Amino acid sequence: MAGARYERRLLGVGSSALILIEAPSSAYRRGMLVVGEWSRRRGGDLRRFYTKQHKMYCGIDLQARTLSICILSQEGEGMVHQHFTATPETFLKVLAPSRDDVVVAGACLFTWYWLADLCAREGIPFVRGPALSMQAIHGGTATNDRSEAQKVAVLLRGGMLPQASVSPAAMRATRDLLRRRLQLMRTRAEWLTPIQHTKRQDHLPEIGKKLADKANRAGGAARFPDPAVQKSLAVALALLDHDDRLRRDTALTSLKTAQPHDANPLYRLRTVPGLGESLRLGLLYEMHDLARFPRGQDCVSSCRLVKCAKEAAGQRSGTSGTTIGQASLKWAVSAAAVLCLRANPVGQKSLTRLENKHGQGKA
Repeated sequence: MAGARYERRLLGVGSSALILIEAPSSAYRRGMLVVGEWSRRRGGDLRRFYTKQHKMYCGIDLQARTLSICILSQEGEGMVHQHFTATPETFLKVLAPSRDDVVVAGACLFTWYWLADLCAREGIPFVRGPALSMQAIHGGTATNDRSEAQKVAVLLRGGMLPQASVSPAAMRATRDLLRRRLQLMRTRAEWLTPIQHTKRQDHLPEIGKKLADKANRAGGAARFPDPAVQKSLAVALALLDHDDRLRRDTALTSLKTAQPHDANPLYRLRTVPGLGESLRLGLLYEMHDLARFPRGQDCVSSCRLVKCAKEAAGQRSGTSGTTIGQASLKWAVSAAAVLCLRANPVGQKSLTRLENKHGQGKA
């Protein structure tokens, strides 16, 4: 890239094209950044665990209105193990005797925002455990909030708690809005599919135009003689028009709210062929900090582009980990790769070489 110093070397990647985007200033202080370094050795690093030592370890099972807290000392002695109302005041009061050197870990799906922000304001280390990775807390014959809080604290103290990234508070609202747009895109595809299927069921000639464009939808339902079929398709087309307005409004709001946070990286992403506004925002806000991807393998793993191998005694027995990672990031990267190949001769040649060597990919 023009004006960028080549301080890191881009190695050949054997699986898919690498996308260059500019990292935020906190991750890399000079221009464009390659997503980590690609390692050619077989296999990958161990799963990321929180291994720092503290005097106190606090495990929390967080619900919408309640939370169970278990605090263990470095020697494993239980200091607190109770159920409380989920309020910042209660949490800080329970944690007050252990504030000198304590780390907090939470196991939850959707309600961790306020807890992460509170710990950041108070200067308390916070570890977010990914719910799909923390299979160890579901073992045992008894499962309840108190027992799970204790298991989180024990895993944290033993250095066996899987660690997920905590997105910056200033970027979460826009990121969630982008994820809502992804849901609208999937709903839109669900409305378009029955139209195509109904046409093929009756063996009607091809329309010859893309129904995804609003200008080509007029008279689409009238091509079918049955009134019930016409009504069904008319409902689908009306829902498409309604969803299209919501999608446009969502995309416009996302762009307006994203620019104050990371205007420069957002602008630099335009250099990637085929990337539109929504894809650029999706990549930027799902990754949010490229420093958490030290290698190319870490990036593709977080994007759900690879599967983990199950191996014992030198024998492989299938794959696992298909749900680990970010589904919305997988959608953004997959869509960006397809659009980038449309007008990129270099990428097309690279894809041809990979297909000749490994065969065509499977959807």
